[in-house]
Amino acid sequence: MTFRRIRILLLLGVLAAVVGFTWLEQSLVRSWRGPLDVAVIPINGDGSAEAAEAIRALTARDFAEIGAFLEREVARYGVKHAPAMDVTVLPELKQQPPVPPRDGSVLKVMGWSLKLRWWVYRQSDEWLPQPGRIKLFLLYHAPQDGAALEHSLGLQKGLIGVVHVFADPAQAAQNNIVIAHELLHTLGASDKYEAGGMPRYPEGYAEPHLPQSALRREAEIMAGRLVGVRGEPVMPPGLERCVVGPLTAYEIGLDAAFKRRFASAD
Repeated sequence: MTFRRIRILLLLGVLAAVVGFTWLEQSLVRSWRGPLDVAVIPINGDGSAEAAEAIRALTARDFAEIGAFLEREVARYGVKHAPAMDVTVLPELKQQPPVPPRDGSVLKVMGWSLKLRWWVYRQSDEWLPQPGRIKLFLLYHAPQDGAALEHSLGLQKGLIGVVHVFADPAQAAQNNIVIAHELLHTLGASDKYEAGGMPRYPEGYAEPHLPQSALRREAEIMAGRLVGVRGEPVMPPGLERCVVGPLTAYEIGLDAAFKRRFASAD
């Protein structure tokens, strides 16, 4: 056998191992056989004293609202876990993750995704990654009037979230909405809003069976917005006003419960 063929076989073996590991960890988190294993890795996103203080004070209890939201919502689809997720807050990371491409070209996004996954692997200091562990990198920023944060993201491949949040206790409830949104992306949930942030009807609305014009008190978590009385997108005050809609439930692996609950709609 030539060296070229040996090299091709080795590369194919590595590719098969990566594909197999990706399938395994996605199967683990989407099976809902136990609490989600979530690692929170804080990062000072802007080098500010406010972000440093928020990171020093960070504990797993700060994410209890997200756990309660997940526990409540998956129970509506027949999956009962208490707790719904186990959170471990890891030490602050001093390095920033790779920045996603601005133009959004497919090749650049693919290259960036691979670079991010390699970066995450290098930060873990582990020879073999822990299958099924969701890694949420939270980049804290000092609040600034009128300033918007960078776009957050969640990747299903690799179970990685890169989430930009405000280092302000007054913003904790809305931070948790963004974190929960990206967490569900790692499980396979898709965005359900249109350009400009408007929820997409019907899947981006709570109670999607109601007419689009009907006012809702709750927001679908993957839309992240309510429609206000003047027709504008409005962020809900907290996760107590958010729900996992039926399509999102299906996307994150609640298949059997989804089918049981919505079989009558077929």
